[in-house]
Amino acid sequence: MKTLKVLFVLLALCFNIGDLWADSELAEYITGNYEGKTDSLEYCLIENFMNKNKGTFWSTPKDVANSSKYIYWQQAHAIDVIIYAYERYLEEGRTDEAATYKRYMERWYSNYANNYAGSTFTNPYTDDMAWIGLAIFHMAEALDNERFFRQAKTIYTIIASRKKTDSVGTYLPWNTDAGSKANACTLSPACLLATRLYEYYGTESYLNDAETYYDYLIKSGITKSDGRVEEPPLSYTQGTLGEALRRLYHITGKQDYKTKASLYFNYAFTSSRCTNNGLLRHEGTSMDQSIFKAVLIPYAVNFVLDDEMLLSRRKSIMRYLQNNANALWNHLALERYPNTYCPYFWGENFNYSETASMGAMVSGASLLENVCRMHRAILAPSAIRPNPILNGGEALPHMGEWGEGLYNLSGQRVDETYKGLTIQNGKKTFK
Repeated sequence: MKTLKVLFVLLALCFNIGDLWADSELAEYITGNYEGKTDSLEYCLIENFMNKNKGTFWSTPKDVANSSKYIYWQQAHAIDVIIYAYERYLEEGRTDEAATYKRYMERWYSNYANNYAGSTFTNPYTDDMAWIGLAIFHMAEALDNERFFRQAKTIYTIIASRKKTDSVGTYLPWNTDAGSKANACTLSPACLLATRLYEYYGTESYLNDAETYYDYLIKSGITKSDGRVEEPPLSYTQGTLGEALRRLYHITGKQDYKTKASLYFNYAFTSSRCTNNGLLRHEGTSMDQSIFKAVLIPYAVNFVLDDEMLLSRRKSIMRYLQNNANALWNHLALERYPNTYCPYFWGENFNYSETASMGAMVSGASLLENVCRMHRAILAPSAIRPNPILNGGEALPHMGEWGEGLYNLSGQRVDETYKGLTIQNGKKTFK
């Protein structure tokens, strides 16, 4: 291992890329390559589940079930995959793909994310608005768009106007019904959105709100001391609250936030309540249930990449993420490309006698995209993107064999100049 580290130091000196060995403590645990695999699976997602004219997503391929009218909060996590891909394409210098994905994001925004409540992002369900607000905030970051930042702020202002107080403290109700109560799926994303707005605007009220929401979760007993964010424990709230606390730790320096963030993430990947044979469990076939894992995954990757979090937990979760990604890829029916669909549980094949789910598809695409992001952040600095092939085509050690692992629309490996997402019959497919 020491020899390998010395090699990277020498390469950094020779090529003036001092951050090449981005995280020596994690680099040795990287397995697999996901660049082309991610492109290929996202092509399937877009071709089968996206209404390209609107940038929004159908619940089933080409909306065959005609059941997409009320698909709103799920839109946040579907577009989030597209935003992460857009950011990756910019890093790689793939300007055509990035421009296309930017158009999709802008269309999604212009069509109010398929909100059935009308031409607005306001919705009776507080949690729906929080998820959408988080997606728009991420979009604002990616596009450096101040108008989108203001929209995320406006959404949160409406959310905060719904605050209620009981004997426990101040909380947000699930929806606008008079008797609606507090729950983790509302307070967790609202806590995270308030935290993100504080990071950008620095307004103390956002930080106060975020801490107040978390305080209610603790005092009400919604969160449990063993690491459960709620009962039953679900991947999306485990990850969302973990991410909120990770960010609150960096803002406030409070060690309890750091400890609890680690606890909630660890529970999601190690508890038998959340896993099955080392993989994230089957959480259900509904659109809500099948998209839960798409919420957890990017936040878990953020945890892995945060060098202030507990190293042993970061390594452990990194391994679990890779095991899940490997399992998913090994159970995809590539021979059916581009009609390759993700199963609800990544340890089994999709049953093609059933109708595919956008939720399951987004969860799978999020897994590959974010594991790819994790690998790139650990091993590949921006100075050598997009093609870290040096020394006459010799791949650098531990670079994940970036010159390989790219797939065409038949799921076959192809030359590195062919990206599964962009090439069909030798021609680019973007419009």
